[in-house]
Amino acid sequence: MGNYRTKMRRAGCQEVTVNAGKRSRSNPDNEPSHSNINRPKRAEVNFLPNFPQGKDPSSLDQLRQAIVEEVKKAEKNLPLIRKLMETTFPLRRQTIVMSCPPVKELLDLWPALKMESELYAEFQRITNQNLPNTFYAELDRHLLRLMTLFRQKASKTGKTADALAEILRIHDEQDIHDIHTKRTTVLHALPVYLREDVSGFFRTCTDESDELELDGVEVALFTVISDHDTTSPVHYQPVKTSVVIESDAVVSLPRFGEAFLVMFGLIYALHLSYPKALTNTLEFTQNILLGLESGKLSPRLQTFKND
Repeated sequence: MGNYRTKMRRAGCQEVTVNAGKRSRSNPDNEPSHSNINRPKRAEVNFLPNFPQGKDPSSLDQLRQAIVEEVKKAEKNLPLIRKLMETTFPLRRQTIVMSCPPVKELLDLWPALKMESELYAEFQRITNQNLPNTFYAELDRHLLRLMTLFRQKASKTGKTADALAEILRIHDEQDIHDIHTKRTTVLHALPVYLREDVSGFFRTCTDESDELELDGVEVALFTVISDHDTTSPVHYQPVKTSVVIESDAVVSLPRFGEAFLVMFGLIYALHLSYPKALTNTLEFTQNILLGLESGKLSPRLQTFKND
């Protein structure tokens, strides 16, 4: 494998050359070869592709600027944006993986990633997976069983059981039990069942002024509501739900499920780490719902998958 990787490096394969230049006999002062390795960690198929034939960073940057100008227009040419985003994908991945700029700076360079359709297209380029179709199909397939597991846990005693019982009580009091209501309930109950503290991740505010207080927020979903019951763990008819990354409200969506999915897509597209408070929930989404397996599951997730 070492000989194979040497040949790939000499051939200019980006996924190999990105980790070149480490400590060696000729460069004893460089960083250790095992530190800061850039490699696929979450089943990314196209992690760091090479530039298209005949293209270089300067020519692709001109296309990037054309995307920025097109996104600013009131009537956007969506097919053109899709085509340019496809062509500039290698430049974008190189910037994200190798330079690691702040999220706000990155989204200023590539504003099309704030568009829901383009974010899903980016996820498909990275994983060859249709994010919304696969996620909703698998989530809906498991809804009944998940609700059964949550009710079984809620019937017991303890903090987790009490929190689940409160979420299910609010769910049962709803007049409309459509698919969106069930998805919202399951996505709120899932991290509670997996014993994760979501107090800093699922947040609620009553107006725009509260939502702007985002200092120190790494990743969170802010649900904006019209009433003042901010203590309720679930809200089924919010004004909007905003995806916040690095203290910046990236995008706002009408439903909680859509915001959760966009947040997951942004973590992949921007090569971010899973927030510690929600690692089990996001690994469940990745490994079990989307089938993007990247290694052995933790004992807790493996038990949950078996159930």
